[in-house]
Formats: sequence, C-alpha cells, structure tokens
Amino acid sequence: MLTVANLEVVYHDVVRVLGGVSLQVGEGEVVALLGPNGAGKTTTLRALTGLLDLHDGQITKGSVTLGDRPLSGLPADRIVRLGMAQVPEGRRVLGDLTVEENLLAGAATRRDPIAKDLERAYHRFGVLGERRHQAAGYLSGGEQQMLAIARALMSRPKLLLLDEPSLGLAPRIVQEVAGLIRGLREEGMTVLLVEQNASLALDLADRGYVLESGKIVAEGTSQQLRDDADVKEFYLGVGGATNFRDVKRYRRRRRWLS
Repeated sequence: MLTVANLEVVYHDVVRVLGGVSLQVGEGEVVALLGPNGAGKTTTLRALTGLLDLHDGQITKGSVTLGDRPLSGLPADRIVRLGMAQVPEGRRVLGDLTVEENLLAGAATRRDPIAKDLERAYHRFGVLGERRHQAAGYLSGGEQQMLAIARALMSRPKLLLLDEPSLGLAPRIVQEVAGLIRGLREEGMTVLLVEQNASLALDLADRGYVLESGKIVAEGTSQQLRDDADVKEFYLGVGGATNFRDVKRYRRRRRWLS
C-alpha cells in the first residue's frame, strides 16, 4: 500500500534529517517505526503527509507512493483525500472547540454524508459521546488521545499514521490505546506506528523498522526484532551491563553502527 523509497529530507535548506529512508507498509499490516529522539521518525511522517512546508522542510530525494499514486509535492488536504490520515504527537486537539467540532474537522475533506461515521465514533469511544458538547481542552490526556484518533478516522483513511500514541499517558490508558489499535487491525485498518515504547510497538506490529540518525538500520518481523541483540539491549532493556561496576566501563556499540 505505502512505499517509501530512498527518502531524503532537509530542513532550512541545510540540515539533512533523513538520509535515504526506504520502507513499505502492506495493506492490512501494522508496521512499527522505532528509534530514539531525534532519529527522524516524526520527520518521516511529515514527509508522508505533506506537512514539511510548515516546518521549512523539503524532500530533496526519493519518493512516496500510496498504492500507485505518487504523493511527493501534493498538499496535505489532497493526501488526506487519497486515504492517509495522521494522529500527531501530542494529540493536537482543537482545545477551544467541542469534541463534536473536532470530529467534524476531521471530516473536512469529505463531500459525502458523515452522520453514520460520527455515531460510529461515539459508539467506539463512549466517553466522547458523553462529552460531545464539552470543549476538547478540558478532556484528560487519555481522552484527548482517543479524540485525536477518532478525528483521524473521520476521514475514512486507508492508512492511519500514529505518532507516539502512548506518550504521556498513564499505564492503564496506554493499554486502552493498545486495545484500540488491535481492534483497528482486526477491522483491516493499515497502520504505521511510530512509538518509543518498543515493547508495546512490537506487541502490536506485524513488522518493524529501526530508524537512527535519519537512516533505517534494522528491519524485520516483530519477532525478529525482539530476537535482535541490539534491539534487545538498546530498545527493550535486556542484556548489556549487569551491575554498576560494569556500567561505568560499558562501551558496547550497536552492530549496525560499526
């Protein structure tokens, strides 16, 4: 469904953030994109959804294709109409608008009736139905995350991009969000999941990629990544130095950086 080939992104005409990223997301898959802060994960999503211009960024090389349609250079609203929707990091709900107005904003690119989708959102996210007339800024963090996901689904996407959906949420709410993602997968939704909680991401995903310093350094099925020594040590916290004395001298490098 989604093909990203040799993607290079530069900010402010001088700062190269992505240096040849290639990845694929097949129809019906959940694919995880792992990596530390500053690796380029959010930049990758901006490049896919046409939002680089807002941050003085541009694609200088490579291509993005959804199905058989090239996306590079298209405006963000056109990309949404073609079937891609993003849930941004930090939720970014419209705090002064009501829950229902936020949901209507998610359907702004549609020209067909949306009443059934609105009721489906209230059925799927019960708390949103209860608070449909409440200002979104007064919702809890978990409720705002639910609203951000529901807003994205209002565009009826073929591919849903989730940027750090567990960020800043209590463990119980993280599990609710994880359950929601599993439910979407069972319904056949295709998902590209950016998530620093590697264990959670690999639990949810079919396959994954590891992005570091703007390049893909590892890829494989979720189980293959779980079994990878470097992923275990640097992302899952398994292995490495076992006591404080060893920690002071521990200098093992990732194999993919050698």
